[in-house]
Amino acid sequence: MDDDVDDCVDDGAHDALLTIGAFAARARLSAKALRLYDRLGLLAPAHVDEATGYRYYRAGQAERARLVALLRRLDMPLARIAEVVRADGDRAAGLLDGYWADVEARVAGQRTLVAYLRGRLSGRDSEVYGEFVVETVDVPEQVVISETRHTLASELPAWIGASLGRLEEAARGCGGVTAAPYVVYHSDVSMESDGPAESCVPVADGAAARAWSEERGRAWQTRVRVEPAGRLAYTRITKAQVAYPQILAAFGAVEEWIAAHGLTVAGPCREVYFADWEAAGPGDPVCDVAFPVN
Repeated sequence: MDDDVDDCVDDGAHDALLTIGAFAARARLSAKALRLYDRLGLLAPAHVDEATGYRYYRAGQAERARLVALLRRLDMPLARIAEVVRADGDRAAGLLDGYWADVEARVAGQRTLVAYLRGRLSGRDSEVYGEFVVETVDVPEQVVISETRHTLASELPAWIGASLGRLEEAARGCGGVTAAPYVVYHSDVSMESDGPAESCVPVADGAAARAWSEERGRAWQTRVRVEPAGRLAYTRITKAQVAYPQILAAFGAVEEWIAAHGLTVAGPCREVYFADWEAAGPGDPVCDVAFPVN
């Protein structure tokens, strides 16, 4: 139905109402966009004529219409736009900041992935690996409380966060956490292969950890074991680089370094999480990609 009739009508005691065509021109939007915003609950007309179905808007609604259009230019999903436009000033700004932080994290990860893929496609993997600094560190024997799961790469980030959270909570009753938590990959985890992976948290009191595992840990395949002392070859990566599959470049760099220095891999690879994940930005170091070596 064409809503374009006379540019405005007088609704008596209220301000004049603009037709959708006149309002679209004032807001610098199309009538099609305004109908979409109405259907999605982002910007409802001030009045809809029951007899004709014509939509009418007030001039004061133009600012909100432009705000919706600007947020769309950020590729913000419509559901998140709805949250922003319905919030008050400070909360709306906070929601925008949260969305943009997600965008920056995604772009940073994609930038790393592009560099990795460019090296793979051009046959210059070593140039990509050269961007990583590999070092070694000796780690002491540790008692760890751990949780094991078969998981695909798409499910892995959520499981890592949840499992380490459960184990760190348990560790508080086992003398506390004594070193950075880590995840061991006992077999390949990808979009087709499901590991298993093992989340580990070093604890101070092994006896208390075993008691906790016996009492409450069975539902999560939790166990307590001793991680022997050894040497790790590792490279430190940022939060953006942790995402799969760009993290594969870090693993490749460490493996190449191990071979080049005449060392041998002595156990499954791991990711050591030493920083506050939630507080870290895309470019902040958060994780060591490591292999036990001898």
